[in-house]
Amino acid sequence: MGKLQSKISFHTTKYSADGSVGQTGAAGAPQQHSPAHTDAVTSVAALRPDLCVSGGKDKSVAVSSWRSGAALRRFVGHEREVTKVTSALDSNRVFSASRDKTVMMWELHRASGPSQHFPGHDLVVTGLAVSPDASQLCTGSRDNTVCKWDTETGECLGRAAISRNLVTHLCWVPGEPYVIQTSEDKTTRVWDSRELQVAHTFPAKQHIQTCCDVSQDGRYCLSCSSGSAGHGAEATLWDLRQTRGRVCEYKGHFQTTTSCVFLPRGSALAPSIATSSSDSTVKVWDRDTAGRG
Repeated sequence: MGKLQSKISFHTTKYSADGSVGQTGAAGAPQQHSPAHTDAVTSVAALRPDLCVSGGKDKSVAVSSWRSGAALRRFVGHEREVTKVTSALDSNRVFSASRDKTVMMWELHRASGPSQHFPGHDLVVTGLAVSPDASQLCTGSRDNTVCKWDTETGECLGRAAISRNLVTHLCWVPGEPYVIQTSEDKTTRVWDSRELQVAHTFPAKQHIQTCCDVSQDGRYCLSCSSGSAGHGAEATLWDLRQTRGRVCEYKGHFQTTTSCVFLPRGSALAPSIATSSSDSTVKVWDRDTAGRG
């Protein structure tokens, strides 16, 4: 056994903000930085090519550098755990949702405190999606509702309730007035944000849908499922432009798939997606064949 172990070489893959990929050997130790949060990190999102935003159980929102790992700004204002964070890319606005039932908007260059509040949900807020121009925000909650807000005034522009629609995630379709939503009722919905009406509902899955993402070209949507002991826990690729039917499934996790995302595509790389799971693994898949990278 000792001889076998001595022949194994370990490598890690480094993904840069510009989409490039590099390899480091066993001697390439990661840089260590002071943590941005004092408790578990609950959500992370891209802010700019060089910045990310994160939320945590410590009730705070942090803006950090992808490259240096250093926390540049820290926003404090929620009374309970931050559940979701998001931002329109290349925007100066950051949005956070919390178990205190509120959503807040933060300005990167504002000295202190949130620049806008969005109260109105009756239970924990579990979904956030901001329009590409950051002028509108959609929020979802375990209170079975989805709301639309004017980010300048904080005015609620619409509220829609669907029985048993416990929202788990929201994401905006690039270049379109549509918002994708996953739910504990096992469905994935497409909302028309203009009238805040359901434009399409994909066929229900066998398990809770935990997360969703949309490709940068706006053509495909991903959703992923809860599961245990190898049952469920798959990710599903849906077509938003043509049949709006299931295109492909990615099976291989043994516990709930907690997150799914389309990966930036390099010029020489096949389209790929990544999934993370409660089984302590992250898997990278070929988007079109479901083969694992």
